[in-house]
Amino acid sequence: MYEITTTDLSKFGYRERKMVKELLQAWEDQGLPEDFTDEEVTVMFNLYSGNVFLTNSEYQTAMLNGDKLESFYNCPNCGNEGFDKENCYEFKKYNGCCSRDCFKS
Repeated sequence: MYEITTTDLSKFGYRERKMVKELLQAWEDQGLPEDFTDEEVTVMFNLYSGNVFLTNSEYQTAMLNGDKLESFYNCPNCGNEGFDKENCYEFKKYNGCCSRDCFKS
């Protein structure tokens, strides 16, 4: 079975290790996003997308959006994903859902 994500740093290339440094520096400088639980935080690499991100025991995701460490959401109803207010999705307003319609579903 081929894995999609990994925490095995030996599978991170130069680019991904650089991204880890940037993530950890952003965490140090900015703290974690306000809605991101700080339990069992680890760095993860998505081998399909190339994204490197922080995740936790709640399976939340925090990524760099430019230079800012922000929560990255995945709507539980329709699968839309992104940062809050990106592509008109209001994940924070609708408690993790991308829109009022999904929130009411």
